[in-house]
Amino acid sequence: MIVEGNIVDIRNRRIYGGKIEIVYGKILTIWETDKTYDQYILPGFIDAHIHIESSMLVPSEFARIAVKHGTVATVSDPHEIANVLGVPGVEFMIENGKRSPLKFHFGAPSCVPATTFETAGATIDSEGIKKLLSREEIKYLAEMMNYPGVIYKDSEVLKKIEWAIHYKKPVDGHAPGLSGDDLTTYIDAGITTDHEAFTYEEGLEKLSKGMKVLIREGSAAKNYEALAQLIPDHYKNMMFCSDDKHPDDLLLGHINKLCARSIAKDFDLFDVLKMACINPIEHYDLDVGSLQIDDKADFIVVKDLVDF
Repeated sequence: MIVEGNIVDIRNRRIYGGKIEIVYGKILTIWETDKTYDQYILPGFIDAHIHIESSMLVPSEFARIAVKHGTVATVSDPHEIANVLGVPGVEFMIENGKRSPLKFHFGAPSCVPATTFETAGATIDSEGIKKLLSREEIKYLAEMMNYPGVIYKDSEVLKKIEWAIHYKKPVDGHAPGLSGDDLTTYIDAGITTDHEAFTYEEGLEKLSKGMKVLIREGSAAKNYEALAQLIPDHYKNMMFCSDDKHPDDLLLGHINKLCARSIAKDFDLFDVLKMACINPIEHYDLDVGSLQIDDKADFIVVKDLVDF
């Protein structure tokens, strides 16, 4: 199979006319042409943090909508189903996700239950986290919501983080409003990301201390406008995410909409696409192609680079 178009090479920051030969789902060859096309080929979008359950859809049905918006992969925390069903719930999400070509990358839910006051029905302790993280399908330790437990060195909380470090898998954060020495302690424990920043100043402090900051724009929390001005100087350490996306909102758009809003603000195209398409691959070590020879053919074709 051969696909032609204006190829958007994000890694090398150039656009050129070209052809892509695909064999058995992988890119065999890319060659330049002297043509100008009326379509663009670029790596697919990745939602860097989402709870699929919030869409009220199973992964395979979520995919049917998301792919229409150019989404090829997600980094998904199955915390909500795990809160009720425990590890079997996580296993269901993994297996159902395999029914779709969209690539779901699930994490081990770090806080099941989220608090000791919950009676949702399940518990995943550090031994359960160990077993999950040992699986190839589990890509990371999902958001460590119990930041007081990290700061005050709760042994069970720290064991979960230690297992992620042991298996060389990143640890996602969840620390709204945390700052100063407490934030430093939280990061030093091994936390690598945060999607909860809701002010420019909070996002900047987290970035300056070495965290990756995810700009969240979902159905509930909407932080894009507060954090967008961080993009020009910090795009290398930022990503886009939804966190929670209700089905009516998903029908209207996904990560493509955040890219369009960013272009409308005159942010650099390649900076924006690096956040949307490349940074999640590099941070989470995802098996997602980025439009290079020998990559999986996880690319999309769009009519323009404004609305995507």
